[in-house]
Amino acid sequence: MSGHTFYRIHLKDGAGQDPAFWRRVRNPYQVHKMVWRIFSDGSHKDRDFIYRLEMQEHTPVIYAVSTADRVDLDGIWRVDAKDYHPALRRGDRLGFNLRANPVRTKRDEEGRQHRHDVVMDAKYAMETRDNIEVDLVQQEGFAWLASRGERLGFSVEEGAVRVDGYRQHRFRKPRSGRRVTISTIDFTGALTVTDPDLFKEALYTGVGPAKSFGCGLLLVRRV
Repeated sequence: MSGHTFYRIHLKDGAGQDPAFWRRVRNPYQVHKMVWRIFSDGSHKDRDFIYRLEMQEHTPVIYAVSTADRVDLDGIWRVDAKDYHPALRRGDRLGFNLRANPVRTKRDEEGRQHRHDVVMDAKYAMETRDNIEVDLVQQEGFAWLASRGERLGFSVEEGAVRVDGYRQHRFRKPRSGRRVTISTIDFTGALTVTDPDLFKEALYTGVGPAKSFGCGLLLVRRV
């Protein structure tokens, strides 16, 4: 893949004072639609960006990586953009920040695959063993990230990664009315690049599922 751009996107002066704006960003689905309008020209196409939304001084800031030109149909955003082609070598040590949707896939009795939140899945399993007290978020989140790293060209060490901020987000899709639950965990710490090509692909395409809802973007820096 080529032609990637890293974006930092924030509201133009005064745009956040419009109450109508805040009514449009009450849940992850609405945020997804808002970000889509920043990159979409109105045509139907596959998503070609990953992003993360953060609140800084009560104002939304969007970080994104995309191969698409920013369009911004609403005209309310200020955009900082730069070419994104990280130079990486095996053994590079990087600080990172990641919001992800850690899940594991299991088959039901009929052989159908279902995704399960790793924290709740472990909690349910432990209930059959007298509710053993353990930091499930740290333990299960780290195990999930370490497993992903093996396939995505990086490694992490226990004690070098903080795993917290576990949240469950519930909302309904407007058209279908289908209820959606997404769990997110925040990861902060240091990683080591083990395969530069695989890791660069992870920087471009993200880590884990729920990318349409702001999960998976790896923010990295040299340490």
